[in-house]
Amino acid sequence: MTSVTTRPATDLAPERGAAAYRVFSVLTGVAALAVLLQGLWAGLFLREGTYDDTWVGVHSIGGMIAALLALIATIIAFVQLRARRDIVIGSVVFTLLLIAEIILGGTISDSHAVWAQAIHIPLALFLMGGAVALPLRARGVGRTAA
Repeated sequence: MTSVTTRPATDLAPERGAAAYRVFSVLTGVAALAVLLQGLWAGLFLREGTYDDTWVGVHSIGGMIAALLALIATIIAFVQLRARRDIVIGSVVFTLLLIAEIILGGTISDSHAVWAQAIHIPLALFLMGGAVALPLRARGVGRTAA
């Protein structure tokens, strides 16, 4: 008697769409790196309450790059990975939160609003978690067979 072993559909990404999953994972992974570097750059210009305009500019550009990468990953999710609603919704939320983070950062830069800092910094930590979770989710890490 022979048995046929099949892999459950929830186990890993399908082979035919593996390239799209890889591109999505790379884009969100590089966006995660940009989010991580944001913390480093913020530390360089937030010394003792003084602002260093050079690092503020680097921080701003880094945020825009992270948002652009997230937007491209979201487009890929919509076009090629639309069957995975978790990835589509996750990438949309990640991109929208990055845009909100940029807006908050602009508010901090323009008016030194303490209330915006109180939201901006914890949101950045939350974004880092999302940036790590999205590519892992796309690869099927942590998913179990039903």
